Amino acid sequence: MINLHGYGPRLLDGALLTAELAVLSLLLALVIGLLVATAKLTRSGPLRAMGTLYTTVIRGVPDLVMMMLMVYGGQILMNMAVDHVNALIGTNAFIEFNPFAAGVVTLGIIYGAYMSETFRGAFLAVDSGQIEAARAYGMSGWLTFRRVRFPLMMRHALPGLNNNWMVLLKSTALVSIIGLSDMVHVADQATKATHRPFLFMVPVGLGYLAMTAISELIVRYLKRTFDVGFDGRQA
Repeated sequence: MINLHGYGPRLLDGALLTAELAVLSLLLALVIGLLVATAKLTRSGPLRAMGTLYTTVIRGVPDLVMMMLMVYGGQILMNMAVDHVNALIGTNAFIEFNPFAAGVVTLGIIYGAYMSETFRGAFLAVDSGQIEAARAYGMSGWLTFRRVRFPLMMRHALPGLNNNWMVLLKSTALVSIIGLSDMVHVADQATKATHRPFLFMVPVGLGYLAMTAISELIVRYLKRTFDVGFDGRQA
């Protein structure tokens, strides 16, 4: 391993933290995206309104502002709630916001809004005749979703999901402002200490590039999986 003036091991740890943060945020964003897309496609007016309000607010507020609000504002709100409980039951408890968990939740909420629009468009692109055929064969609602609607939807959603994932991956750099020792945070500290920005920022850029390259391979595999049974003209 290249020592990089003693910062090499820390950069590697930062890369692992970045990867963990990105993957967990992606999983949360996918779950939120599916739920919100389903809410916006339902016949329930209140659910559609809530989904629309969520995506409008989240997509309209800059990611950095949202990160600051979630981390610092969340800590203040939590302190107020805990102080109220302490006053009621006579305790002296204190809960500290975990920066890693806060980063995961914030990125998941932010990109869940973008994922929801991708999923919504993909659901609308599914041929309704396929769904009707599945029901005609006696499939239950869940079986129709799992065996027909979801695979067909994913064919349309993958390009958009891939783009959102790439942006999410690069947005993990935002957690450096809340004190997490990701690659960017470590490289920034090393640069300030040694005054050699290229020595540390170039490896960080290559690290992100390696993650995106691996992601592209995974997406290609998923595309081949969901394209089974479709020729190139239909895809």
